[in-house]
Amino acid sequence: MNSKAPPGIPPDIHELAGEYVLGTLSASSRRGVEARLGSDAELRAAVQAWEDRLLPLAGLAEPVTPSPQLWRRVERSLDTLETTPRRAARPKPWWRDWNNLALWRGLTAGGFATAALLAALLLTRLVEPPPVTRFMVVLVAPDDKAPGWVVQAGASRQIELIPLGTVDVPADKALQFWTKADNWSAPVSLGLVKPGQSLKVPAGQLPALQPNQLFELTLEPRTGSPTGRPTGPIRYIGRAVQVL
Repeated sequence: MNSKAPPGIPPDIHELAGEYVLGTLSASSRRGVEARLGSDAELRAAVQAWEDRLLPLAGLAEPVTPSPQLWRRVERSLDTLETTPRRAARPKPWWRDWNNLALWRGLTAGGFATAALLAALLLTRLVEPPPVTRFMVVLVAPDDKAPGWVVQAGASRQIELIPLGTVDVPADKALQFWTKADNWSAPVSLGLVKPGQSLKVPAGQLPALQPNQLFELTLEPRTGSPTGRPTGPIRYIGRAVQVL
């Protein structure tokens, strides 16, 4: 893994925790990590750091209500498993263990972030998405390119700004959210942003979004820019990418 370890956590511990959270370890290696979690504070901190980093990704997939056809397909698949002749001994299907306490402990340990992410992505693939263009923007700091926010827009008819962490803002300042398409004469303010909190803006207030559309967060006076245009330094910036 290429992710840099947080301060105070050795790189080898950080890498092991990342593989544990992502679910790429072998069964024996995973049991070894779980046995260490109770006594290894550095490993616990590394696992927590990876979960905090990956869990927000599950929110990037918009909730979709499964159709009745999907559930019938699942039921048919389970029926097929029940009626298929057994030519050799097979392990018990995983879905029979939903009442198993050990299974739930495993899901709610280090692999919870991965389970949530994979479930969201799987549901999105199984259910046909509505024919609406979707856009995604990752806002990064101009100096070190560290991602700080994600912008998404799609079927919900709104633009949503989602924080990936915390950011320090002076008491007399505020973050202001802006966007500008290539053919616009000036950027448009989407409102003031509270550090660590999401912001939702109705897409109907703007012209249709475009690929490569600019989004940015600037540091402005506490009540917002006095000119209606960005006046302070850019804290985060990115361009829209069409994802559907």
